Parts: sequence; C-alpha cells; structure tokens
Amino acid sequence: MDDTSFQNEDTPIISTSRLTKAFGTIVAVNDLNLQVMRGDVFGFLGPNGSGKTTTIRMLLGLIRPTAGHAVLFGMDNAYQLPAILQRIGAIVEMPIFYPYLSGLDNLRVIAAASGMESGPANNRRIAEVLDIVDLQAFEKMAFRKYSLGMKQRLGIAAALLTDPELVLLDEPTNGLDPAGVFEIRQLIQRLSSL
Repeated sequence: MDDTSFQNEDTPIISTSRLTKAFGTIVAVNDLNLQVMRGDVFGFLGPNGSGKTTTIRMLLGLIRPTAGHAVLFGMDNAYQLPAILQRIGAIVEMPIFYPYLSGLDNLRVIAAASGMESGPANNRRIAEVLDIVDLQAFEKMAFRKYSLGMKQRLGIAAALLTDPELVLLDEPTNGLDPAGVFEIRQLIQRLSSL
C-alpha cells in the first residue's frame, strides 16, 4: 500500500490484522484486529500486562510483531516505517525530560532533536503547543518543579511539536489524581477537534 491510498476518508488511520506479540511462551497481544478512523479518540483499557503498551510499541515499530501486521495512513509499518513515523507524535510510558531545564527549554531541545529548524516558526510552534496544554504560564519553570499533571501535559506538548496527524499516548493519566485525569481527558477531546 502507498500513501495515496490514504486519500480516501473511509481508509482507517490505523488498521491491524491478527497482530500478535509473544515474549517466549507469554502472549502479550493475541490476534488483534483493529480499525481507527481519522478524528477518532480511541483507548485501550485493561489491567497491567494486558498488552496495551506492547500494542503501541508495535504500531511505532519499536518492537516487531510475532505475527500479523499494522497499517498506518494506508502504509504497512513493516515496510514504510520512516514515512509513517514522520506523521506521528507519541508518548510511550512516562516521558523523560531534563530536570533542570525549563519546560520551554526542554521543548527546544526536543524540537532540535526532531529536526525542526530553530527560528521564529519553531518558537511559534513551541508557544502554540504550550498554549494547547495550558503550560504557557509555567514555561520558564524548571521541569523538576512541575507537578505530575504538568509533566504529563509537557509530554503531550512534546508529542505535538511536529504537528502530527496521529498522536499515540501511552497511559497519559497514569498516577494522576481525579482532577488531573479529568484535565488530561478534556485535553485529549480538544486535540481530537484540532
């Protein structure tokens, strides 16, 4: 499949067929068939060890499936992973930042590492994502002083830096209190409408 097949709005942004991952004798994901359409908000629910993170890692090409395959944007991730990854922003598990840098400076480092050119356009995009996640008032605060909810929101900002078409978030509410969970869910709903 090529990128042109994704021009049809009926084409899923994510499609898996019999996606399976075994670690030795332990099957973490078994025959997952899934379709997610553009604009959908989709979540995996299940206990620890049920394959949620493993599935995200397979979608991102961080680990190879034992069987089956995944198609993102109409492209098979076994053969066209670099083109797919250019269109995705992701957080897998807890995002890691430099503790003594500010949120703003952490995003600048990530932008540079992502190949974004420094300059006014880059600065505008960083300001935009800080605004989206409601951290602009704390952009100069050292990351180590951020609350857990602020750290999660900065991780989401980092995932949004390149203006991706698809955002994959692994446990974005992990460890948050009920108010923090509500804030992140509201943020995810806002993101789906952008």
